[in-house]
Amino acid sequence: MNSRTKEMIYAALLTALAIIIPVQFSFLRVIIPPFSATVASHVPMFIAMLVSPMVAVVVGVGSVVGFLFTGLPMPIVFRAAIHILVGLVGAIIIKRSRSYVKASIFTAPIHGIGEALVVIPFVGFNVYQLLVVVCVGTIIHHAVDSTIAYAIVKAIAKARRKSIYNTFNEVITKQLT
Repeated sequence: MNSRTKEMIYAALLTALAIIIPVQFSFLRVIIPPFSATVASHVPMFIAMLVSPMVAVVVGVGSVVGFLFTGLPMPIVFRAAIHILVGLVGAIIIKRSRSYVKASIFTAPIHGIGEALVVIPFVGFNVYQLLVVVCVGTIIHHAVDSTIAYAIVKAIAKARRKSIYNTFNEVITKQLT
């Protein structure tokens, strides 16, 4: 099976998870308006970052669809659109530096600030709601989900006897060397 086909399969599977998690795991949701967090909703995005930038973007779009299906207010759906940018930036960092930790840390403020900016039209410029509730809340949620994703990928990599950077696609390793 060629690498493009593998990428498409990973994109489809991770997109399905990005849709299913917010829809079916509402019991893992915390809502402090205008912030909300569904634990594990970012996990598909973090795993996709390890596959490729294209897969990360597709999964980010799937995340938007998943939150749209939940029937939650539109600010939450629009906040999910930030996953497209965060996934893309994280995947590029991983592709260049082979550092999941660096990608997770660097994208956390992008994620938090991006989601805070998206809710401005809905809540106005309320500094407490934007910076503390949305931005800091998103960064904490980002950290929790990146840790969950890392544990999952580490377990898969160990079972496959590979590094986390070539667990899903050997082509990534060849491109970097």
